[in-house]
Amino acid sequence: MPGLHMHMSARQHATYGTKLPEMSQAEHCTMVIFGATGDLTKRKLFPALYQLAAEHLLAPGFAVLAVGRESSLTDETFRTKMREALGESDEVKKVDDSVWQEFEKRIFFVGGDATDAAAYEGIKKKLDEIESECAPETRNRFFYLAVPPSVFEPIVRLLSSSGLVPRIDDPKQRPWARVVVEKPFGRSLATAHALNQLVLSLFAEHQVYRIDHFLGKETVQNVLVLRFANSIFEPLWNRRWVSHVEITAAETVGVEARGKYYEEAGVVRDMFQNHLLQLLALTAMEPPYSMTADAVRDEKVKVIRSIRWLSPETIPEVAVRAQYAAGTVKGEKVPGYRDEPDVSKDSQTPTYAAVRFFVDNWRWKGVPFFVRSGKRMPKRVSEIAVHFQAPPHLMFGGNGVGRDLEPNVLVMRVQPNEGVSLNFEVKVPGAAVALTQNIEVAPVDMDFAYAEAFGETAAPAYETLLLDVMIGEMTLFTRSDEVEAAWRLIDPLLDYWASHPADPMPTYPAGSWGPKEADKLIGKMNGGWRKP
Repeated sequence: MPGLHMHMSARQHATYGTKLPEMSQAEHCTMVIFGATGDLTKRKLFPALYQLAAEHLLAPGFAVLAVGRESSLTDETFRTKMREALGESDEVKKVDDSVWQEFEKRIFFVGGDATDAAAYEGIKKKLDEIESECAPETRNRFFYLAVPPSVFEPIVRLLSSSGLVPRIDDPKQRPWARVVVEKPFGRSLATAHALNQLVLSLFAEHQVYRIDHFLGKETVQNVLVLRFANSIFEPLWNRRWVSHVEITAAETVGVEARGKYYEEAGVVRDMFQNHLLQLLALTAMEPPYSMTADAVRDEKVKVIRSIRWLSPETIPEVAVRAQYAAGTVKGEKVPGYRDEPDVSKDSQTPTYAAVRFFVDNWRWKGVPFFVRSGKRMPKRVSEIAVHFQAPPHLMFGGNGVGRDLEPNVLVMRVQPNEGVSLNFEVKVPGAAVALTQNIEVAPVDMDFAYAEAFGETAAPAYETLLLDVMIGEMTLFTRSDEVEAAWRLIDPLLDYWASHPADPMPTYPAGSWGPKEADKLIGKMNGGWRKP
């Protein structure tokens, strides 16, 4: 049946119109990007910085120092490259030349290898030139490591030994110095713990921003608002009223040119240890005592530590892995994973995984959380679906015997089409012989979409996260104990699959929703996996 649509109230329109509430302007600072000629910088970081400039959220003296190995680049040639990147970006709908002309004056480039101590003298010299007119207390800096994880360690050591990022124990001290690290943070519990020990021996926790771009998405942030700002949901958010929860992150793309990276990572390292466990934690956490970074992160850590550990005895029953085979996606024939470039013909790397988790605490005991992610799926979608218990007795239908009702489902769409929908049952219009006979019941959706309610003003994830780094807001960044708790949970699964090769490896046709083994995992619960 057609869905029902939710619209903003008159009071909301009067308050916001088509704009979102004002965001805080960043403190005066300089951003230093290592890996400035890489894909992340062009596709995500500079589009986000441009948007912040267009919205007047950057401090007047804000500057960007790009560091890359291409020593032939100058300030001017690098600016030209970034202008071209904006024109190709999906994140920027139209580039305002007047905004760009002002913004590009703040962009600088210096050549150098960030793993070589000699490069840091050039970086220091360039920073001194950029900040020559700044008062000492306003020379705030943050260093963004848009580089492969293999070089995190030498770079953080050199940032410390060069004096560019001194240890600052007082978060209120000015100028501040911060380090932003992209995922993955380690490849296992042991490597994550070692990296945490190194980083925290050099810097204070408040100086380290471990970034997970999923947490910058509007709907992810809205999970907490939906739960804790609406009294109609919180009383039902527990084992008594919730049947199960599905968390899905599906991609239509394959590994394509990233075969070498993906052979080392796989879907579990790539998606479960970070993105999906974060979504689970936000869905299951207790109310924080305040919306401060440590209060929220404390509750997330409690949830992750409460998840039932995976053991060699239980893993075959609660976890499924598979690889995509050749198939058709969006009308185009695509090869199987083992036929992709740089992928082994006998690869054991999963491109799909589904796991049934249990959160063993007072609120969630016995409620399964089904978490899945895969490449070459029929649709690109990330969502959290909370399935409520079905009514205990259906009195509609002749002689008191009716069909099984579809349970109510609350869906939080993370991407695309960010929003929230609620599925519930209604009577189909039409006369009935009697109140208890021949009444037809059907499910409908009440749907809220961010774009429809607020226009195209929702900030991209990196825009939100970069601004948070500049203003010192850490709520959307993972803490060291949170990272290690996630690895502690995921490590046994990785170890088991590494020591127990699948023979044969389960497969699923590209363009499908996964292997039949995953259907067995969820069983007949509410008709199996939800089709987003």
